[in-house]
Amino acid sequence: MERRRFGNTSVEVSAISVGCWLFGVDWWGHYTDERAFEILNFSHGLGITFFDNGDAYGNGRAETVFGKWLKEAKIPRDQVEIGSKFGYDFYNDPGEPGSHRERKQDFSPKFMRHALEQSLGRLGVETIDLYMAHNIKLPLFRDDLWAELDKVKDEGKIRAWGVSLGPAIGWREEGFEALQVRNCKAVQTVFNLFEQHPGHEFCEMAVANHAGVLARVHDNSSILKDVVKIDTTITESDHRKFRDQHWKVYGLKKLELVRHYAGDHGMTVHQLACKWLLQQKGLTSITGTLLNEHEIKEAAESVDKPNLSMRELTQIAEDYAKDWNLGPDAHPCDLKSGVDPSGRVRSGYVPPPVLIA
Repeated sequence: MERRRFGNTSVEVSAISVGCWLFGVDWWGHYTDERAFEILNFSHGLGITFFDNGDAYGNGRAETVFGKWLKEAKIPRDQVEIGSKFGYDFYNDPGEPGSHRERKQDFSPKFMRHALEQSLGRLGVETIDLYMAHNIKLPLFRDDLWAELDKVKDEGKIRAWGVSLGPAIGWREEGFEALQVRNCKAVQTVFNLFEQHPGHEFCEMAVANHAGVLARVHDNSSILKDVVKIDTTITESDHRKFRDQHWKVYGLKKLELVRHYAGDHGMTVHQLACKWLLQQKGLTSITGTLLNEHEIKEAAESVDKPNLSMRELTQIAEDYAKDWNLGPDAHPCDLKSGVDPSGRVRSGYVPPPVLIA
């Protein structure tokens, strides 16, 4: 398994990582503790050492499950890297089981300290390798928060910190601010072959500012796993209910237009999606929603598949820029924005406000 660093930090992780949100929410079905242990054991056996968690996933359940696995499997602490997040005050606003609604957030230094201690306790560890502000927006950026994160880093309770942007794709200004001004070392964002922005810009910013990018929704909400069909039903509990039909209709058409790249290199389209991301300069790890052993194995094996050639990468970039000649309805969804009056902006490349080092 290939390993990569977050910029100039000492935090080195596996290029493929597992998103532990599976164990906290039931959007992909319920995972018992036993089933979660099977997933974690299988992943670690393939060389995956980075596990991305968050305190809000199941209001602490995902962290608790991971901590129990770490203890019961007797995994040495130096053989895994743990990511977690803070910012949702589920202690006072627990939400409803299965709900997708946003909850109360608190990014005060005091709450961050409290959340960190609770996460360390649930995980059963003394240090979190990467600690991220969960879905933070520009109005909630505060100088004393970043200063306090540096303090807990100096205390050895975290090794690096960053921001996780969402829940929907977008928040370009938050990523730019975090990387260029706040000196964060990781940005997590929706980033995949069919939704390349603002992930592409964040990668450029990360290279310039000695940081790294984590790609989530690497599979375009399962289109690039080759498991979605035109008649696939999206239920009310499914997170993909927020996607419009263009995502599915045109996503499947795009899939057929890139399928030959996978065949030419002896890989599945899921592995093509991973390989394309892994070739993006500035990308540190793919934090995948990997639902079972088959998907985990595909992702892990993608690391050793042949690289796409520069000609192929250029052709993909050109096809993406013209929406694969499928018309305006095939354009990626609008990006969420906290600075545009409409609350959204058209997806597309925006040069980052920094020279690439």
